[in-house]
Amino acid sequence: MLEAMFSARVGDDVFREDPAVIELEEKTAQKFGMEDGLFCPSGTMANQIAIKTHTQPGDELICDALAHIYNYEGGGISFNSGVQAKLLQGDLGRFTASQVAENINPEQDWLCRTALVAVENTVNRAGGSYYKLAQLKEIAEVCKKNKIRFHMDGARIFNALTETKENPVGYSLLFDSISVCFSKGLGTPAGSVLIGKKEFIMQARRIRKVFGGGMRQAGFLAAAGVYALENNIKRLEDDHRRAKELAAVIQALPFVESSLPVDTNIVIFSLSEKIKPEDFTNRLAQNKIRASGFGKQSIRMVTHLDFNDDMLIQTIDVLKKMRF
Repeated sequence: MLEAMFSARVGDDVFREDPAVIELEEKTAQKFGMEDGLFCPSGTMANQIAIKTHTQPGDELICDALAHIYNYEGGGISFNSGVQAKLLQGDLGRFTASQVAENINPEQDWLCRTALVAVENTVNRAGGSYYKLAQLKEIAEVCKKNKIRFHMDGARIFNALTETKENPVGYSLLFDSISVCFSKGLGTPAGSVLIGKKEFIMQARRIRKVFGGGMRQAGFLAAAGVYALENNIKRLEDDHRRAKELAAVIQALPFVESSLPVDTNIVIFSLSEKIKPEDFTNRLAQNKIRASGFGKQSIRMVTHLDFNDDMLIQTIDVLKKMRF
């Protein structure tokens, strides 16, 4: 990946003259059967651009209560777009078409206009749970019937596809926009691509500039994304296997109260009340193992391309020896 970055042909992306950026945008869009793409510095920016493009101030969007766009993007829904969120209580972050239908506001002067539905796939806060294409198709049909835009926060979409084995081109028939992150499972230093129809991306490009996301020789970063698309998708299976092996050990530890199902590469579990989460993560850090607190008593671990089988064995050994 570093070699690809060092040898990248670059230009000025604000002038749409960076060959590596253009290549990444085109390859990502084609992968999902979309018309066009827009390279952004982060997944958060890609999601916020999509929301801003699809809505008007005073509108409402529907998302799950666990959604990244609601919990972890700094209040951007309201700050950037003047939109409020209606939160659904889904199954591990996944809501149904019937829930969407029940929560669309009627056309009344005193109600917000329901303008956008957003799903996250996989769901970070729910431990990497994912939607299948058939579930998303049902939601898309409700959106189309009610003339509502449909966006996917696909920061970890390739993790979902690794499990479902579905053709990503099928998503183009359902969504108005998808954000695809390259700095998660695909392992690039930074960057996401927002994909959709050409007219949508044209509007999104203007908003990216307003948000401060117009970069110059961004091809050095985009080249890493091209490499990731070509080399790092298949190996996600290893991340999922290691996460499930790690989870099996964690669930049996005496100081672990509960854990979420592990569908992909995220392990989330709760410690017993007698343990301070910071004490737990500090003990791990002393053994060169990184984990993060994830709310009251909760810990999150994520497997990735720099975490190999030897590290998995070491982590399991340290966890089994821990005493509190």
